[in-house]
Amino acid sequence: MIAIDSSSLIAYLSGASGADVSAVESALEGKHACLPPVVLTELLSDPELPGPVDALLRELPSLNLSEGYWERAGKLRARAVAAHRKAPLADTLIAQSCLDHDVPLITRDRDFHSFERFSRLKLLP
Repeated sequence: MIAIDSSSLIAYLSGASGADVSAVESALEGKHACLPPVVLTELLSDPELPGPVDALLRELPSLNLSEGYWERAGKLRARAVAAHRKAPLADTLIAQSCLDHDVPLITRDRDFHSFERFSRLKLLP
């Protein structure tokens, strides 16, 4: 499985180009794509979300939260803050979902590099 961040999925859906967009396309075509719960929430929050995009989002598997998720996410964010790194809460929750399932994350959001530096988070492309 490969998790997709909202930044890259939005870029893909809008027809943008880039290595992340190619990775999203490949993950979707190969049926390897999944969504962290926060990404699904972010994307479904758009009141003007087109029906076909809504259907696509609901078809993709979602990463389940496991016991202790919230505590691990809090500790992950604390490590980022202690290292004086940017650690938005939504990004922390997305990163922790990927860490818990040992899946890489496709993203164009540079904030995730903070987590990559001091955890085993794998970023693509």
